[in-house]
Amino acid sequence: MSDITNRGYAGKILHLKLSTLEYEVIPTEKYVEWGGGNGMGTALYWDFCEDKTIQDGRDEKNVVVIATSPLCGTATPSAGGRCEIVGTACGLYPESFFSRSNIGGRLSSMMKYAGWDAIVISGKAPKPVWVEIQNSLVRYHSAEALWGKDAHETQLRLFGILDRKNEGWGWQPLPGKGAGDSGYTTQIPAIAAISQAGERLQTMAGILHDAGNISGQGGFGAVWGSKNLKAISVLGTGAVKAADPAALIRARFKVKERYAPDVQKPDLLAWSFLSYPKPIAFAGDYDQSRRSACVGCVMGCRQRFSTGVGNQVKCQASAWYLAYIKKYAKKHPEEIDLNNEKQIVEISNYAADLCNRYALNTYLFQHALPWLEGLWHRGLLGKGKQVPSELDFDKLGSKAFVKEFCEAFAFRKDIGALFGDGFVHGVIKLGLEEDYKNGTLDFPYWGIQEHGYDPRAEVEWGYASILTDRDVNSHEFNQLYWNISIYTLMGLKPRISAEKLVHLIAEKLKPYVDGPECMDFSEENIYSDAVLNLTRWYIHYNRFWKNSALFCDLRWANLFHSRGDDAGNEGATGDPEVGEQVYWNAVTGENISIVDGLKRGYRVIVLQNAIWALQGRHRDKVHFADFIYEKPFEKGEFPFYMWTVRDKEGKWRYGDIMHRKLDREKFEDFKTRYYLAEGLDPKTGWPTEETLKKLKLDFAIDELKEHGKLPESNAS
Repeated sequence: MSDITNRGYAGKILHLKLSTLEYEVIPTEKYVEWGGGNGMGTALYWDFCEDKTIQDGRDEKNVVVIATSPLCGTATPSAGGRCEIVGTACGLYPESFFSRSNIGGRLSSMMKYAGWDAIVISGKAPKPVWVEIQNSLVRYHSAEALWGKDAHETQLRLFGILDRKNEGWGWQPLPGKGAGDSGYTTQIPAIAAISQAGERLQTMAGILHDAGNISGQGGFGAVWGSKNLKAISVLGTGAVKAADPAALIRARFKVKERYAPDVQKPDLLAWSFLSYPKPIAFAGDYDQSRRSACVGCVMGCRQRFSTGVGNQVKCQASAWYLAYIKKYAKKHPEEIDLNNEKQIVEISNYAADLCNRYALNTYLFQHALPWLEGLWHRGLLGKGKQVPSELDFDKLGSKAFVKEFCEAFAFRKDIGALFGDGFVHGVIKLGLEEDYKNGTLDFPYWGIQEHGYDPRAEVEWGYASILTDRDVNSHEFNQLYWNISIYTLMGLKPRISAEKLVHLIAEKLKPYVDGPECMDFSEENIYSDAVLNLTRWYIHYNRFWKNSALFCDLRWANLFHSRGDDAGNEGATGDPEVGEQVYWNAVTGENISIVDGLKRGYRVIVLQNAIWALQGRHRDKVHFADFIYEKPFEKGEFPFYMWTVRDKEGKWRYGDIMHRKLDREKFEDFKTRYYLAEGLDPKTGWPTEETLKKLKLDFAIDELKEHGKLPESNAS
């Protein structure tokens, strides 16, 4: 095999030793077998975290890894700009454990251009610092002047500091160069920063890059804050070399030919996230804007506005406050004109900007705010109440309220102080545990919010979330729900019949599934081996192709699509000309199949199960909140939740899978069969020695044995 620097890798990993303000360079070669991203980060965590039993990421012994993939910085569609962050998280319930988060934008590509495949962060700096990386140059700087600044202002200040010629980022001299007519660059650094929330160890604090790329889950902003790490700036002037660049470009043009939307006639109802032709913003459009994309993306799901408000805001973050604005406008027309879309969207984008500025996880607000509003109406929240707060919820929906609300969490004051160590932890301390149990607080797994896809209906999302470490946030099957539900709402004929769709998907999932039965999400089939095997495919696909190779969590996998022409309805996933493996092989020079990647994902998830075992996880802790088993799912985005099901005659149709709950005993049995299929001990959920040896994870055996976390046998 040739030099890895000719196969998508930079060849070096940077280890920042914060306690001594030193660093070391680690050769990447040892970690190439893990691919990149999540797999590489997990292996690095295993090697560099000396105490893997820690249950709170804010522990000084925690190790955080920022990892790229060989595809980062290349022209691979929707895989050139993602970046994985792993380490022990914080704020989960009942305790925190090793988890992951992800950032889009240009941080990962800039790391590669600077010559780094990953950054390992260990220890705790004696005082606040930020780290400057310019190609091979690594420097620690005091961040005391930045401490107390939000994530936007921190980046602006660092842009000013790093603009050493003070010319507004024109030609900048590279370290040790700049004389004569060589050694200059016009590249602008990629900066990742935390806000005041991270400094105050607020567990919903993330890490922000540019205007709106944020690592939302896992509380990694608080982890950085606990390490006195304010920001990392990366400037690279190199390039990423692909083993077969011509093959890479051919595949990119081919995927454009097959799946790119017709910009003259955009199909807004297409059944394919890979081809969705508009920015993904739910609040609306009010301004001349242009699209913004992560490096290498063929679509671009973000926007930049002429006003500068709401830049790079997308998806749920664009609308988490929207319903409250409209409700407030009805009561206060003198302040907000409900018919003025521009005003409504500006306030919604303002709310999103606030969360980005403070690097706060808006998904938590999506479900926590309705619950807090409910406490207000129940008379439990307010001055001198069970949940003490100075916030005036009568102003909920106004700009003034959302500013005070976000600042409460960012500065860990008022109600933000009550939930700073984890939202469910705070709920229980306040004596409101029953709300968590009965679903008044919609946090179904690991003490975190539901994504919008309830596990009682969309079981693959719920299963993958509870059997791993967090809200899985991966839309390969979920696209089906959106397509069918919208068509049902509009009374349109489905673009693809249920019979055809289930066969299209099942074909992509081979050899994990034998046929389309895996797509029958009727109540009678959701605990079946067919759905279990679909879940395994889902987890393994995620751990390698999405979290390690770093294909976009929204655009891929592409299991089907509807062009309405002769192109057919097959999606790009696994396709011999445009599938994920084509790009991987073109860049790395390997010759792997889509299934080979799944096998690597399996190896990654087993190693993570070993880490979770050391951190105290046991199968008894792997369960949903009580309400998932005790109350039917009755309220979602639509009055129904459409999916593929079979009727009593065995015919496929699109049916409503709402109005049901999960069966606790059947899920426990499902879990047992899942553990057995994965080579995990069914009594504990821990990896067995046989499985570790089979996957060449022998290095984990002694440590598991030392902590009494190695099952004696595979016996059930």
